[in-house]
Amino acid sequence: MPKTFNPFAELDFAKFLAELKLPGVDFDQLGASYRKNLEAISAASQVAVGGTQSVVMRQGEILRESMDEYAKLLRQYGAPGSAEEAASKHAEAVKRTFEATLAHMREIGEMIAKTNQESLEILNKRVSELLDEVKSVAAKKTKAAA
Repeated sequence: MPKTFNPFAELDFAKFLAELKLPGVDFDQLGASYRKNLEAISAASQVAVGGTQSVVMRQGEILRESMDEYAKLLRQYGAPGSAEEAASKHAEAVKRTFEATLAHMREIGEMIAKTNQESLEILNKRVSELLDEVKSVAAKKTKAAA
């Protein structure tokens, strides 16, 4: 997988936040949480880009297959025959093309749905972790106040 560009790689958020010096705020924890958020977004984006690349490659394959099929049809129609035979071949070709198109649409739709699901799973996991972090901080604040 190609190396991705991270505009925040050079920036130390923990150091930046610590310089704010707000009382009662754990800037190391806040910085770590923010870093995890960025990592989750980056991972989800990489999954989405990979899925998009797969869809585009598959669409190219489908286009090549379609062109091969159309060339085959043109060769078949080049042979002389009766009008009934030509109509029958035409109807059969239309049916095959329609069925293939539906199958390809279904396949591409499934690829997109799978990519979306994988990306959302990454983000959902991070949101769940973040909520656990918030609960932990709230519990510490409650204990400290008691």
